[in-house]
Amino acid sequence: MSETSRLPDHMTVIGSYQGLPITDTRSLVEAELPLPELRPHDILVHVLAVSVNPADVKRRAGAPTAETLTVLGFDAAGTVVAVGPEATGYAVGDEVYYAGDVSRPGSNAEYHAVDSRIVGRKPVSLSWAQAAAVPLTTITAWEALFDKFKLTSDSTGTLLVVAGAGGVGSMLIQLAKRLTKLTVIATASREESRDWAYSLGADAVVDHSGDLATNVLDEVPDGVDYIFSPYSKGNVENYAKVAKTFGEVCAIDGHPDLNLQPLMQKSISWHWEWMFTRSVFQTADITDQRDLLDRASQMFDAGDLRTTLTTELVGFTAENLREAHQLVESGRTIGKVVVVRP
Repeated sequence: MSETSRLPDHMTVIGSYQGLPITDTRSLVEAELPLPELRPHDILVHVLAVSVNPADVKRRAGAPTAETLTVLGFDAAGTVVAVGPEATGYAVGDEVYYAGDVSRPGSNAEYHAVDSRIVGRKPVSLSWAQAAAVPLTTITAWEALFDKFKLTSDSTGTLLVVAGAGGVGSMLIQLAKRLTKLTVIATASREESRDWAYSLGADAVVDHSGDLATNVLDEVPDGVDYIFSPYSKGNVENYAKVAKTFGEVCAIDGHPDLNLQPLMQKSISWHWEWMFTRSVFQTADITDQRDLLDRASQMFDAGDLRTTLTTELVGFTAENLREAHQLVESGRTIGKVVVVRP
């Protein structure tokens, strides 16, 4: 491991001892913990900004009561301060961004140990906050489009992006429009959400607050080829109506009682996308996440992608993280909420 003698023995972290409503000041608290020990492929990052995703909110709300603090957080941007013995491609001082690993302590910490194989080089053109807004959603959108749907630069057809103004939807629209020939139909219910989806490149935006299937088919009477679904419960029958025969759905939300039977007669395929699969199971292609983040970084710097940061809270405190969680939990945020060190 690279020289760490200048680093402190302990660090400040923010986490939870139990699942509580975000309005409770005990829902997220600050604590002191020893610096993490690095695994062979790890790098140690001085975290300068983090974003809050729906996954963070769900993990906090469902945290078990325990004497040991659960350190939350996935998305992060920061500088490398130490390198594990088998970590390659990074040196102390490098600027990075990444989405972390759900099976390890999170990024809401002063210093964070993360597997270097799922870390990308921070886009030079983005601030720390702008960079921290995008890793998890970029990985999720990228894997949905190119790993699950198997799309290429020559792919045509129509993609329905449910909740196009959300974090993943915002990146999915951009990637689909930049890297495929798809027509992109987004869904949104508020004027500001519709405007946001159009600004990212959506070809059309339909209202999902009423009869989703009717509204989609009014726009594309022949139906759609691909559907991205962050809200699957209660929507499977709608998807069966709007998808073409042999269409495909990629979902990022799981429900134990989800009934996929309505999809059978049209032979509609259902894919699951969980961006932590590679890191949790240490798959042979784990470095694909590093590669796609590096590719995205080049696209951000070239102006082909834009950050989805919309709210920046300055000050790495439990109070600010509680506010960020509350904003995301409201379900009315557009883009991403980020907490950044001053």
